Amino acid sequence: MSARILDGKAVAAEITAALADRAKTLAETPGLAVILVGEDPASQVYVRNKGKTAERLGYRHWQIDLPADTTEDRLLAEVRRLNDDPKVHGILVQFPVPKQIRQERVVDTIDPRKDVDGLHPRNAGLLAQRRDGFVPCTPAGVMELLKRTGEPLSGRDAIVIGRSNLVGKPMVQLLEQMDCTVTLAHSRTRDLAGHVQRAEIVIAAVGRAEMVKGAWIRPGALVIDVGINRLPDGRLVGDVEFAAARERAAWITPVPGGVGPMTIAMLMANTLRAAQR
Repeated sequence: MSARILDGKAVAAEITAALADRAKTLAETPGLAVILVGEDPASQVYVRNKGKTAERLGYRHWQIDLPADTTEDRLLAEVRRLNDDPKVHGILVQFPVPKQIRQERVVDTIDPRKDVDGLHPRNAGLLAQRRDGFVPCTPAGVMELLKRTGEPLSGRDAIVIGRSNLVGKPMVQLLEQMDCTVTLAHSRTRDLAGHVQRAEIVIAAVGRAEMVKGAWIRPGALVIDVGINRLPDGRLVGDVEFAAARERAAWITPVPGGVGPMTIAMLMANTLRAAQR
């Protein structure tokens, strides 16, 4: 029997509709500023979608476009300007940035109270200690999708494939907070297939097209595919071999239409929280 589809687009629409209603009750309109350095086509699409969603929710939205040769000092000055602007509640710098700019410096410069991407070391530390801070948007969206399955998560064996600061590491912490037993796999993991075959929850966030084979999926598993990869023929696919995995899993996310819309919805939720604070 084929897995049920976790429709991230539908869940995100439900969440953002509720956020729009809540935003109307605030004394101050939530404000989100997004900085894009350079002209990377994928980044342009992501930023445009974030802006459209913010406007649809009635948020204030600013997009700051900087040329690809922008210096690190120039970008950090822009971030500091937004830190000091009381109308801006959330700041997001679209990554990746050009090679002359150090991502760590950018993250460290953002006011942690406006760090709606959840990457600042202060917010990372709060998450590690199970305290109130901003959670990175993609892992937060994944957790919301897992909850929508109605399946109990406590005690389950989970695997997260990919150890980035943006997805993999915070994903592990969120699953642990739900009392899962979590394996963090990466490029040097031995017998990845064996680890996946034992997992009841599979989170793939490695950025390699269809790397996780459908035959690896344990029957009845919950499969969340964070990856989005464009093939030479133009098709978009995830990190999981979708068709084969669907024949074994209980629930699975599509690509596109799964985790992507949830990431934007969680960004809007973080921005509203920042405005409430």
